[in-house]
Amino acid sequence: MQTGLLACMTTPAQGNVIPDNALYACDNGKFGKGWPGASAWFAWLAETLDRYGRERCLWALAPDVPTDAEATLAESAPWLEGIRGLGIRAAFAAQDGSEHGLVPWESFDVLFLAGSTAWKTGPAAHRLALQARSHGLDVHMDRVNSRRRLRIAQDFGCTSCDGTCLSFGPAINLPRLLAWMNELHAAPTAFGDST
Repeated sequence: MQTGLLACMTTPAQGNVIPDNALYACDNGKFGKGWPGASAWFAWLAETLDRYGRERCLWALAPDVPTDAEATLAESAPWLEGIRGLGIRAAFAAQDGSEHGLVPWESFDVLFLAGSTAWKTGPAAHRLALQARSHGLDVHMDRVNSRRRLRIAQDFGCTSCDGTCLSFGPAINLPRLLAWMNELHAAPTAFGDST
């Protein structure tokens, strides 16, 4: 992280320390058991930005409802402007069904491919990722823990991704992840570059 090869993903429940000079992104903790409630989440986000610096923050994910596009739109919409008001980029979580006109394109800066595994690695999410890129937005895919999933994220044009594989056996999985990244860096993407 300190050398810039990886960034740090943090959530309200993690309590992890972001290494000096590392870039970071703020997930909301809605997927799993880390959601502290809206007010506590927003306070945590503001405190995290004050502690580690806005200039190092890649984006913050607005509250969402995993796998439910309609509920996510309703949950996220009130928070996107507030996130931007903190001086950082806002991420919106696309879920199963978001492809049916449930993405507020002008209200966020990063499309976060969430949802079920089948949906986020399927054609609907791929089309949304391409649409986001055509809007000049970054695209992030969550739960990327294998070479195959990393390649899918690359093929979709994702600019970032996250996963928990480093939490389990980092001595083995860090070299493995770096090898996957090197391998994919040398492979052409759908956009014709090696990012």
